[in-house]
Amino acid sequence: MSNTLTNVVIPAFDLKHLQPVIFTTKDGKENVSRNALLSDVCLGTSAAPTYFPPHYFETKDELGKTRSFDLVDGGVAANNPTLMAMTHIFKEILLGKFELVDVEPMVSKRMLVLSLGTGLGQHEEKYNAKDATRWGMFGWVYNKGATPLFEIFGDASSDMVDIHVSSIFQSLHNKQNYLRIQEDSLSGDASSLDISTTNNMQTLVQLGDSLLKKPVSRVNLETGRPEPAQGEGTNEEALARFAKLLSDERKFRQSS
Repeated sequence: MSNTLTNVVIPAFDLKHLQPVIFTTKDGKENVSRNALLSDVCLGTSAAPTYFPPHYFETKDELGKTRSFDLVDGGVAANNPTLMAMTHIFKEILLGKFELVDVEPMVSKRMLVLSLGTGLGQHEEKYNAKDATRWGMFGWVYNKGATPLFEIFGDASSDMVDIHVSSIFQSLHNKQNYLRIQEDSLSGDASSLDISTTNNMQTLVQLGDSLLKKPVSRVNLETGRPEPAQGEGTNEEALARFAKLLSDERKFRQSS
């Protein structure tokens, strides 16, 4: 972890201790027992239950004491890791460890957040209270090829983060500094987690290209649903604006 080319923050969930584990470049440099191999961290954070097996590995501290990790998918703890990444930055600032000493926590005008979603199925009213009352324990876990309980927890966790982050930036009048790009109309194989055929991969590439041409969207704080942001152009244009701001900031730092 300590050798990553940029600072990274990667969540996972430890089955043994039933709690989230967050791996960061900074922790890897400061704590030998947290300086895990990036390959181990990636296998752990991507170990989605029922799709991939949990990943076990060990690290050792300066005294040779072993620390074990029993990890599953980071999405169990942070299905949308945007707020987790922001919190990490805020903590670094409060501890005086952030690289820019003149930045205060929660100053959104100095922060750009790009949140890339992995896609959602087409919005539809799949479930209702009348049917759910008859499901029982097994029906909540698996119902007609779907997994209601996992979908509910996953979508709720991800959507709440989007709502919270949007609220922060909108309330501080810097809403354009938060860009959430998410395809929300996937269907068929494209909406599956584990179909990696050549045809499906090509379909996903095409969906990504078309997503660039779509208008910037922002969550409606009343309905919780994303809506086109009037006058803010396309995702492609918004990304170009972010890139220009970052480039200008880098040049400024190098010249000062």
